[in-house]
Amino acid sequence: MRRNIKIALVGIPVIIMTIVIAVLLGLIPKSIMLNLYGDIITKIIEYQLVLKIASIWISTVVIYKLSKELLNRTMLHLRRTTGEIRMLAKFLKYILIVMAVLFSIHQVYPIDTLLIAFGAFSGLFLGWALQQPITGVAAWIFISIKRPFKIGDRIYLPTLNIVGDVVDLDIFYTVLNQVGGTVGSEEATGRIVLIPNAMLFSTPVINYTRVEDSPYILDEVVDKVSFDSDWDEAEKIMIRAAEEVTKDIIKATGVKPYTRADLYDYGVMMRLRYMTLAKDRVRISYEIVKRIVKEFQRNNRVDFAIPYVYSYQVGKRMKLSPILTRLKEPVGF
Repeated sequence: MRRNIKIALVGIPVIIMTIVIAVLLGLIPKSIMLNLYGDIITKIIEYQLVLKIASIWISTVVIYKLSKELLNRTMLHLRRTTGEIRMLAKFLKYILIVMAVLFSIHQVYPIDTLLIAFGAFSGLFLGWALQQPITGVAAWIFISIKRPFKIGDRIYLPTLNIVGDVVDLDIFYTVLNQVGGTVGSEEATGRIVLIPNAMLFSTPVINYTRVEDSPYILDEVVDKVSFDSDWDEAEKIMIRAAEEVTKDIIKATGVKPYTRADLYDYGVMMRLRYMTLAKDRVRISYEIVKRIVKEFQRNNRVDFAIPYVYSYQVGKRMKLSPILTRLKEPVGF
């Protein structure tokens, strides 16, 4: 309610200033404005005008409360998320506020006359000053109705290189809780990022959790295994670790972990791939890596590949080492 009052306190002076500038520019004759102000002052004095305006705002609040309750019940019945309910409720609130303001102004003076006076001047700067805000409002309406993403989703903006969880959607901004940025992995950091809605018309958006019933993505853990390791044993250890950690996800998706492999200079890069929760992939990856490392340490048939740096001097010493060792051995008689 306080925010609505602030909007009214800011909006009324803007309208009055616009009309005054229009009179100074000669867009509206002064005689019309004198008659307009006279009518307004006369009507404000009337006590019934105050009651009418008050009843408009009281009715608006009551309608909003009832509509919000009906919206909550309907959306919950349709198994929608709280994020979608909040977005639609906020959209409904702004529409009711605009209607209440227009009805209130109409009680003071016919709204058509006021709109003509306002439109005479507003057309001069709308195209220049309000291009981005209007685009932002249009994007907000599109997102609220079409819902390419909703509050609670994790999205990625490739052109901005930003990953974040949507925490709020305002008229002009989409508010994200940044994922990564201050840490090396994909975990929510608590750092708030404001994305202008106008940018969303020209920016690709990748939604990690678009499908509510299946918030899963494919992830992988890479292990560098030495050439002399038992391939089958290493593969068995990795798959078993993933199956133990992601058993609930395997049950929900029906997709089991599997491996792929590449060669590199010091061994084999074995890639363990599995389905994971989009918002919990860091923890799940940690649990899998922990199990693999412990099992590799206990098993003599597998080992990690470690890069080896060779130089001429090191090689020379290694060649001389067996000879020096034999020379130092005691000679028996």
